[in-house]
Amino acid sequence: MTGPEKYAGVRYLVDDVKAAVDFYTTHLGFTVNLDASPAFADVVRGPLRLLLSGPASSGARATPADAAAPGRNRIHLIVDDLDTEIARLRGADLAFRSDLVTGPGGRQILLADPAGNLVELFQPA
Repeated sequence: MTGPEKYAGVRYLVDDVKAAVDFYTTHLGFTVNLDASPAFADVVRGPLRLLLSGPASSGARATPADAAAPGRNRIHLIVDDLDTEIARLRGADLAFRSDLVTGPGGRQILLADPAGNLVELFQPA
Protein backbone atom coordinates (compact mmCIF):
# COMPACT_ATOMS: atom_id res chain seq x y z
CA MET A 1 0.00 0.00 0.00
CA THR A 2 1.26 3.50 -0.77
CA GLY A 3 1.82 6.09 1.93
CA PRO A 4 -0.56 8.96 2.73
CA GLU A 5 1.60 11.47 0.81
CA LYS A 6 0.34 9.99 -2.47
CA TYR A 7 -2.85 11.00 -4.25
CA ALA A 8 -6.20 9.58 -3.19
CA GLY A 9 -7.56 7.98 -6.36
CA VAL A 10 -11.12 7.50 -7.54
CA ARG A 11 -12.02 5.66 -10.77
CA TYR A 12 -14.97 6.84 -12.82
CA LEU A 13 -16.17 4.81 -15.80
CA VAL A 14 -16.94 7.11 -18.72
CA ASP A 15 -18.28 6.65 -22.25
CA ASP A 16 -15.99 9.28 -23.81
CA VAL A 17 -12.61 9.93 -22.19
CA LYS A 18 -11.95 13.15 -24.13
CA ALA A 19 -15.34 14.61 -23.14
CA ALA A 20 -14.66 13.71 -19.51
CA VAL A 21 -11.18 15.29 -19.56
CA ASP A 22 -12.62 18.44 -21.12
CA PHE A 23 -15.38 18.58 -18.48
CA TYR A 24 -13.08 18.21 -15.47
CA THR A 25 -10.29 20.48 -16.74
CA THR A 26 -12.49 23.20 -18.24
CA HIS A 27 -15.12 23.45 -15.53
CA LEU A 28 -13.72 22.05 -12.27
CA GLY A 29 -10.05 23.02 -12.14
CA PHE A 30 -8.44 19.62 -12.70
CA THR A 31 -5.17 19.29 -14.63
CA VAL A 32 -4.15 16.42 -16.90
CA ASN A 33 -1.62 14.06 -15.35
CA LEU A 34 -1.82 11.46 -18.14
CA ASP A 35 -3.96 11.29 -21.27
CA ALA A 36 -4.09 7.91 -23.00
CA SER A 37 -7.34 8.65 -24.85
CA PRO A 38 -9.50 7.05 -25.97
CA ALA A 39 -8.95 4.33 -23.35
CA PHE A 40 -7.95 6.21 -20.21
CA ALA A 41 -6.97 9.53 -18.64
CA ASP A 42 -5.76 10.64 -15.23
CA VAL A 43 -6.64 14.13 -13.98
CA VAL A 44 -5.74 15.71 -10.64
CA ARG A 45 -7.01 18.45 -8.37
CA GLY A 46 -5.15 18.89 -5.10
CA PRO A 47 -4.75 15.45 -3.50
CA LEU A 48 -7.48 13.86 -5.68
CA ARG A 49 -6.43 11.74 -8.66
CA LEU A 50 -9.45 11.00 -10.83
CA LEU A 51 -8.99 8.02 -13.14
CA LEU A 52 -11.27 8.32 -16.17
CA SER A 53 -11.66 4.87 -17.70
CA GLY A 54 -13.25 4.47 -21.11
CA PRO A 55 -14.80 1.24 -22.42
CA ALA A 56 -11.44 -0.04 -23.74
CA SER A 57 -9.57 0.45 -20.44
CA SER A 58 -8.63 -2.46 -18.20
CA GLY A 59 -10.50 -0.81 -15.32
CA ALA A 60 -13.76 -0.83 -17.25
CA ARG A 61 -13.27 -4.37 -18.52
CA ALA A 62 -12.75 -5.61 -14.94
CA THR A 63 -16.13 -4.24 -13.82
CA PRO A 64 -19.13 -6.60 -13.85
CA ALA A 65 -21.88 -5.39 -16.19
CA ASP A 66 -24.40 -5.01 -13.36
CA ALA A 67 -22.01 -2.69 -11.48
CA ALA A 68 -20.98 -0.48 -14.41
CA ALA A 69 -23.77 2.11 -14.24
CA PRO A 70 -23.24 5.34 -12.30
CA GLY A 71 -24.60 5.14 -8.78
CA ARG A 72 -25.22 7.44 -5.88
CA ASN A 73 -21.52 7.77 -5.08
CA ARG A 74 -19.81 11.01 -6.01
CA ILE A 75 -16.65 12.99 -5.62
CA HIS A 76 -16.94 15.90 -3.21
CA LEU A 77 -15.31 19.21 -4.12
CA ILE A 78 -15.20 22.04 -1.61
CA VAL A 79 -15.77 25.52 -3.03
CA ASP A 80 -15.44 28.97 -1.45
CA ASP A 81 -18.53 30.52 -3.03
CA LEU A 82 -21.18 28.04 -4.15
CA ASP A 83 -23.48 30.67 -5.66
CA THR A 84 -20.68 31.93 -7.91
CA GLU A 85 -19.80 28.37 -8.99
CA ILE A 86 -23.43 27.56 -9.77
CA ALA A 87 -23.79 30.70 -11.89
CA ARG A 88 -20.50 29.99 -13.72
CA LEU A 89 -21.42 26.38 -14.48
CA ARG A 90 -24.97 27.24 -15.55
CA GLY A 91 -23.42 29.86 -17.83
CA ALA A 92 -21.50 26.99 -19.46
CA ASP A 93 -24.83 25.18 -20.02
CA LEU A 94 -24.06 22.41 -17.53
CA ALA A 95 -27.11 20.74 -16.04
CA PHE A 96 -27.38 20.16 -12.32
CA ARG A 97 -28.79 16.90 -11.00
CA SER A 98 -30.21 18.31 -7.75
CA ASP A 99 -31.52 21.48 -6.27
CA LEU A 100 -29.37 23.46 -3.86
CA VAL A 101 -29.55 21.77 -0.45
CA THR A 102 -28.74 23.47 2.86
CA GLY A 103 -27.93 21.43 5.94
CA PRO A 104 -26.16 21.83 9.27
CA GLY A 105 -22.72 21.38 7.69
CA GLY A 106 -23.16 23.65 4.71
CA ARG A 107 -24.73 23.86 1.25
CA GLN A 108 -24.38 21.50 -1.68
CA ILE A 109 -25.53 20.83 -5.21
CA LEU A 110 -24.93 17.93 -7.59
CA LEU A 111 -23.99 18.00 -11.24
CA ALA A 112 -23.06 15.13 -13.54
CA ASP A 113 -20.13 14.62 -15.86
CA PRO A 114 -20.82 13.64 -19.49
CA ALA A 115 -21.13 9.95 -18.48
CA GLY A 116 -23.55 10.66 -15.61
CA ASN A 117 -21.04 10.35 -12.73
CA LEU A 118 -21.95 12.72 -9.93
CA VAL A 119 -19.89 15.64 -8.63
CA GLU A 120 -20.93 17.32 -5.39
CA LEU A 121 -19.99 20.97 -5.00
CA PHE A 122 -19.99 21.83 -1.31
CA GLN A 123 -19.60 25.08 0.62
CA PRO A 124 -19.06 24.52 4.35
CA ALA A 125 -21.25 26.47 6.78
